[in-house]
Amino acid sequence: MTGPALVTGGSGFVGGALLERLIGDGREVRALTRSEEAAAAVSARGATPVSGDVLDLEGLADAMHGCEIVFHAAGVNAMCLSDPRPMVRANVEGSGNVIVAARRAGVRRVVYTSSASAIGEPRGTVGREDSPHRGSFLSSYERSKYLAERRVLAWSEGLGVDVVCVNPSSVQGPGRTGGSARLLLDLANGRLPALVNATISIVDVADCTQAHVRAEERGARGERYVVSGATLTMRQAVDLLRTIAGVPKRARFVPPWVARAGGSALEAVARLAKRDPPVCREAVRTLLHGHRYDGSRAERELGLHYTPLEETMVRTLSWYAERGLAPPPRGRGSRPTEEAP
Repeated sequence: MTGPALVTGGSGFVGGALLERLIGDGREVRALTRSEEAAAAVSARGATPVSGDVLDLEGLADAMHGCEIVFHAAGVNAMCLSDPRPMVRANVEGSGNVIVAARRAGVRRVVYTSSASAIGEPRGTVGREDSPHRGSFLSSYERSKYLAERRVLAWSEGLGVDVVCVNPSSVQGPGRTGGSARLLLDLANGRLPALVNATISIVDVADCTQAHVRAEERGARGERYVVSGATLTMRQAVDLLRTIAGVPKRARFVPPWVARAGGSALEAVARLAKRDPPVCREAVRTLLHGHRYDGSRAERELGLHYTPLEETMVRTLSWYAERGLAPPPRGRGSRPTEEAP
């Protein structure tokens, strides 16, 4: 490695973990920042903050000047937005700008943080890199990541930019408290009155970070790598939490139609109040669709080794407990049987 790396999204969960990994490896790292708070966060991790925005093409190209590698981890991950257009613009237009800027700056390779949701696998099937898309979208977020990945791959081919895509499933681990991690926090604190027995796929944040580093080193140009370490049902997740932390003591599961009705009702009430609902139809639709992803290509071609799910959960719950967010894990127990992809 002869030049510095630029990380976009370095103040976020995945980008921040990647930043720490690169700094720990002794790399010279710049981090694109949009605010003083973000600049302070990346500086605390040891990176050099560079003011800029993925929607500002000229500033983005300037930030990349002299960089050998760009890790594009910036993006918006949200559900139930009353106006998803800013998210779509940031994810799609911003990602396209990264490719154009990389071409102008002469960057050697771009590692793009896509999403397993961009796979768009039909319900009941296993999502792989070559899965046919179902032809419809479960949420505005899923649509934005699909369109962003299409733009990244098409523009990189047209401009001659070397790109590798990393497609993580639900990224979990110490440091995450928002998004899908709210479900884990609510379960650990016994705050969820009812659950649906959906299927979920998870990857440890450390494995996701390792996948990005390995994608830089070993990834095939123009290819994507699904990164997913475990697939389990919600009932298995509850059993695992009981084994590790003794909570929740009880869990009530409801049929899908109840979840759909509840999501519609909460969305309607929130829209009347002119605010974004905590749960809505697209969130319930995504949950009920369920996701099973096969992360074996990353094992074979990138040499990735996945962290056991129980280890991820213990580390995450311990991190929560240290901050008073959840009860401490009471010790390791037997791990529930995973449902193989």
